Amino acid sequence: MALRVAVQMDPMESIGIDGDSTFALMLEAQARGHALWHYHVKHLSMNAGRVLAHAHPVEVRRERGNHFTFGPPVELDLSKDVDVVLMRQDPPFDMAYITATHILEHIHPKTLVVNDPASVRNAPEKLFVLKFQDLMPETLVSSDLREISKFRQKHGDIIVKPLFGNGGAGVFHLRPDDSNLNSLLEMFTERSREPLMVQKYLPSVRQGDKRVILVDGVAMGGINRVPAEGEARSNMHVGGRPEKTVLTDREREICERIGPELKARGLIFVGIDVIGGHLTEINVTSPTGLQELARFDGVHLEKAIWDAIEEKKGA
Repeated sequence: MALRVAVQMDPMESIGIDGDSTFALMLEAQARGHALWHYHVKHLSMNAGRVLAHAHPVEVRRERGNHFTFGPPVELDLSKDVDVVLMRQDPPFDMAYITATHILEHIHPKTLVVNDPASVRNAPEKLFVLKFQDLMPETLVSSDLREISKFRQKHGDIIVKPLFGNGGAGVFHLRPDDSNLNSLLEMFTERSREPLMVQKYLPSVRQGDKRVILVDGVAMGGINRVPAEGEARSNMHVGGRPEKTVLTDREREICERIGPELKARGLIFVGIDVIGGHLTEINVTSPTGLQELARFDGVHLEKAIWDAIEEKKGA
């Protein structure tokens, strides 16, 4: 059965077709005969109990500079006109993002929202992971300089990062002799009232930060992301180099621990980050890595994701 699929994402013009996971999902949906619409989150509305989106029917193709064609704009009632909404806009995970989850919660699960909007809202990547502290490096969440200073005195080498950041933005590695902690905290405090995440630095990050992809709670594969020389961050947005990898027994153990929780929460497409056998983040908002994994291993996990979606919709 063909599905009607609305994709809530960033502007089509801005995506990189060789790396964007949403683009891979759209290509696979189209290949299966599903109809696609595209809309930006700013064109999502709620009026008299109806959840509406001003959207374009869209066709996608793997041609640089010519990767999509829009049809005439339409107003979609997301509870009636579509079967599935892919919530795939990039973070930041701010109040606009949270508001979108509240709106989409009104149509889910009659219209299947992937990932479940309430679970996305209640499982921010750097807080949800704290449910599994025995799998993590030692971690502090605080905005209290006293607590952060004590943590640093204990561990010396630390990572400081914004609690709701993404793509490696605002992540700092502070060595024991670095005198910038106070000024760094002042900068964060001026920008936001949110606490920070502070973690013990893991030297094994030099060998890579592994992104493992789980589909409906099952580990399906991963890629290793190696930081650039002189860089503590391995995110590909900031120059990290993707490499082919295999999952270790420890990484499979981590996935077996967290998988049932992800499945129970309706988190179909999830990417976790593992450094040296330690779980550091659980990414549920707009995970990436599908195209890199396909290039290295020939495994197209967008197929597994659509299999899971179609099973839930009885298609």
